[in-house]
Amino acid sequence: MRVALVVVVAALSLSACSTAPAQPLAQSTAPILAPGRPGEPARTISPSEAATAVPAPTANAVDVKYMRDMISHHRQAIDMAVLAPTRAGSDTLKSLASRIKDAQGPEIQYMTTWLQQQGQKAPGHHADHAGMPGMATPAQMEALRAASGKEFDQLFLTLMSAHHQGALTMSEEVLIGGSHIKVEELANDVTATQSAEIRRMQEMLAEL
Repeated sequence: MRVALVVVVAALSLSACSTAPAQPLAQSTAPILAPGRPGEPARTISPSEAATAVPAPTANAVDVKYMRDMISHHRQAIDMAVLAPTRAGSDTLKSLASRIKDAQGPEIQYMTTWLQQQGQKAPGHHADHAGMPGMATPAQMEALRAASGKEFDQLFLTLMSAHHQGALTMSEEVLIGGSHIKVEELANDVTATQSAEIRRMQEMLAEL
């Protein structure tokens, strides 16, 4: 009797398992909104496209060049910004220069650390930056150091606007040719921040 009972229970158990409906696997088919490159609209992509659209965690030569060049670029912006407290005539300009210095200093440290993680060295303080977009020439920097009051304000805003525009050009290039997600994030931040500052500086120039 015991043997027969065990056989019956086992048979019932197997029957229950075989008749239980299989649970379907959840699979998302909802479209995903992907932000566009600078100047381009966002677009809708499928989940399968999104899986391959995520930037790679590995760096290429374009990423490394951007980070090295942008360190030199930021250093010159800070060199310009630290002149404002004693030479600018406008308190608004002094505040703008302070924000530029406070934002770009930590970014230099971030880029230096990133380069070290990639086994690369940051450029020296006197690295050659010939041909880098937006950089002020030595003569322009000397003129800025010698200026004061309204003359300084006008020259600072003119040079810094061109300097920021150069940073936008560099960021656009790395967004096209780079591959590292951290570099892309930084380039997008630089583009957003410095685009807003260019607009503000153009307004300030018009008010002088």
